[in-house]
Amino acid sequence: MQPSAPSPVPSPESPASPAAPRFDERLTVPGSWWAIVVLLALSGGLVMFPLGTVPTLGGVIAAGVAAGVAASSYGSARIRVVAGSLVAGEARVPVSALGAVEALDEEEARAWRTHKADPRAFMLMRSYVPRAVRVVVTDPADPTPYLYLSTRDPEGLAAAVEAVREEG
Repeated sequence: MQPSAPSPVPSPESPASPAAPRFDERLTVPGSWWAIVVLLALSGGLVMFPLGTVPTLGGVIAAGVAAGVAASSYGSARIRVVAGSLVAGEARVPVSALGAVEALDEEEARAWRTHKADPRAFMLMRSYVPRAVRVVVTDPADPTPYLYLSTRDPEGLAAAVEAVREEG
């Protein structure tokens, strides 16, 4: 029996597969947050320490699991450009309903999070990601004026949305 050669996997930049994401980012929490998870686990053990060894271990495990789940779920937000849509967290918007995509530096991103923000906008913000994109929503039936998305690669996300728009 001869070993089979691995089939080529299309890269995210390759338009070979329409289901292949052109952009895919998970907004994971920074490593320092996991140090806080460890400290919270130890705190859970300290709270249970007067009750004995087994409750102390139970406190460490329970507090560690709870803090770990919280950090992991907060860092599980994803931004993807896939199958002609921009998917950000729970939102899925067809690229055809989107207008201009603006990559924001740290200063502009802060301004759009604060005094320039529109309360009707969809915002997927993460405090530990200083840069973002602002994508105008052009669908007249949608009351959302724009999407504000925290991302570590705003230029890459903007380029992916523009590339899908040019194809379609």
